[in-house]
Amino acid sequence: MKSVIRIVVGSTNPVKINAAKSAVATLHPAAEIICDGIKAPSGVADQPMTDAATRQGALNRVNWCRQHAQADYYLAMEGGVDLVAAQAYTYAWVVIADNHHICLNRSAHLPLPAKVYQALEQGQELGDVMDRMFNTVNVKQAGGAIGLLTQGHASRESTYTAALVMAAAPLRFPELY
Repeated sequence: MKSVIRIVVGSTNPVKINAAKSAVATLHPAAEIICDGIKAPSGVADQPMTDAATRQGALNRVNWCRQHAQADYYLAMEGGVDLVAAQAYTYAWVVIADNHHICLNRSAHLPLPAKVYQALEQGQELGDVMDRMFNTVNVKQAGGAIGLLTQGHASRESTYTAALVMAAAPLRFPELY
């Protein structure tokens, strides 16, 4: 009989839910994964513009899930933007937690065009800016800016999944951490 692992994701965005389920399935290939997405508040701006705010948003979401749901794992992803040496990048902070540990990781960085960053500085969200630029609809629930700017060779989901699998290393080898 398959073991059952229940996970709760701090978002109802299908990209984040699919990434979480895929990451946990990678870590537990013989298990049945039951996954629920819930609208967990980030406590930060809709478009975090600093590394600290992005990290805090992911932590806030996972902590909210831990307080309001019962699961084996709680996962959250927060996409953000920051400047590094005058270049704007988008990336995410991801968190995977159980009832005893919280593990964080940052995803790969995607450089953003200057005009995209300028729109973000004016208070717009990355998904909305990309939708206008590429004539798409709700790209943040699809491949995201990552999918558009890599012409589909990477996606928001694949980036989140890889970051979550790596974030889980301390859960896999607690004696090393």
